[in-house]
Amino acid sequence: MSFQAYLDAIEDKTGKTPRTLVDQARERGYDAADVKAAVIVGWLKEEYGLGRGHAMALVHVIKNGPKISAKHVGTTGSHRDDTDTLWLDGKAARASA
Repeated sequence: MSFQAYLDAIEDKTGKTPRTLVDQARERGYDAADVKAAVIVGWLKEEYGLGRGHAMALVHVIKNGPKISAKHVGTTGSHRDDTDTLWLDGKAARASA
């Protein structure tokens, strides 16, 4: 599953765009350097029922922003992403962008 596919699945499961969840995390102070991933994973599980894999994809975005390694960009396979910048504003908005 690509990184973007994880974020799209999070939107499907929660009804919230990744950007909305990132904003909520920032409001809670979860983007601070000393906040451990487990705290964020626990919040996402409790509030939204997300599993560890999906939550960790969001942890990356909360802590590092939407840029990802270009390692899988332009390659083949299930982990390939189209770009090194993740779309956070929802699948419907990406389709019209």
